[in-house]
Amino acid sequence: MDKKPEKLVPEVRFKGFTDDWEQRKLGEISKRVRNNDGRMNLPLLTISARYGWMTQQSRFSASIAGREKKNYTLLKKHQLSYNHGNSKVANYGTVYELTDYDEALVPKVYHSFSLTSENSSKFIESYFHTKKLDAQLRKFIASTARMDGLLNISFDDFMKVKLFAPERCEQSKISRIINLIEKLITLQQRKLEQLKQLKKAMLQQLFVDKNNKQPNSRFKNFKGNWEQHRLEEVAQVTMGQSPSSKNYTDNPNDYVLVQGNADLKSNKISPRVWTKEITKQVHKGEIIMTVRAPVGYLAMANMDAVIGRGVAAIDGNKYLYYLLQTKLMDRTWEKLSSGSTFESISSNDIKNLEIKVTETEEEKLIAKLMNTVTYFVTLQKNNLTQLTTLKKYLLQKLFI
Repeated sequence: MDKKPEKLVPEVRFKGFTDDWEQRKLGEISKRVRNNDGRMNLPLLTISARYGWMTQQSRFSASIAGREKKNYTLLKKHQLSYNHGNSKVANYGTVYELTDYDEALVPKVYHSFSLTSENSSKFIESYFHTKKLDAQLRKFIASTARMDGLLNISFDDFMKVKLFAPERCEQSKISRIINLIEKLITLQQRKLEQLKQLKKAMLQQLFVDKNNKQPNSRFKNFKGNWEQHRLEEVAQVTMGQSPSSKNYTDNPNDYVLVQGNADLKSNKISPRVWTKEITKQVHKGEIIMTVRAPVGYLAMANMDAVIGRGVAAIDGNKYLYYLLQTKLMDRTWEKLSSGSTFESISSNDIKNLEIKVTETEEEKLIAKLMNTVTYFVTLQKNNLTQLTTLKKYLLQKLFI
């Protein structure tokens, strides 16, 4: 006698749905899609685990199909493909529904399939994104990734993956809420990118480059030329010196130790290691800059800390902080550190850096304006983080 399919319900559910979800094999609700009808002028797509479907031109700057193009699979809107490639984002591959094109050609190495009318493509795509099916995929993988990066999982084994599905109406509601969140995330990502570009443009326009004496854009009533100085003439530079490792602790009541870029997140100190020993100290409000690979990354110290050999402290103001960001943009630090087997910049590199400054009141106005746009960039990052967290929550709670 056949065993009755297992039935369960998710933790979070839309009102009005009471029927149990039934477990099915993917092969029971889908059909393989393969080959093409000879049309070679259709868009050539590839799957990015992070961004979904992309044209080969946008992802690789060229078509990589070559002679294999004639063997590509014709995929139609709402059909799906499983890219069984290993990546940091998707250890066991990822599934995406085709939504932005009516038809496209996709690599034949993908496991492409269509669903029965009783099932939602977006629901199945989202199900794979929950990672709840990874344990099953891992068992089906015959060995590690091949030379081309693909995991050795056959189409037949892929079709054996078991999942829980409700009736089509409930699948559609879940799909709509996930779609809505994803569209909001996309819009917020675009807004963040625009704000970053605005900040970059302002850094380029409000500060003077090495070939000019005045900036391209300027506040009203300021007309004089900017003066050139070496950095050490306007700020004190202190190179880090790591304390003895025997004095490292896990006690957050001791001194925070800043050793490199990993300790500078979101332009602030992110405590990871503490020490009982003070060697070289940075105080709240000072600038911290990485001096070893990667060089030139900046943060404003949001607390007192001990600085290790990977960083330097610069006793400067917010204006100087933004000015030094322009040096990262024009690759100044990269040029100073080039030619070395270990990317680093010396104390003299920093102290002798040529910078251009203006009168104090103009510097304050520039810093205030840059603070405002930086605030909005940070706010937008937070909005994006909240939406991404909400999506992860929904993926975990709306599916079994």
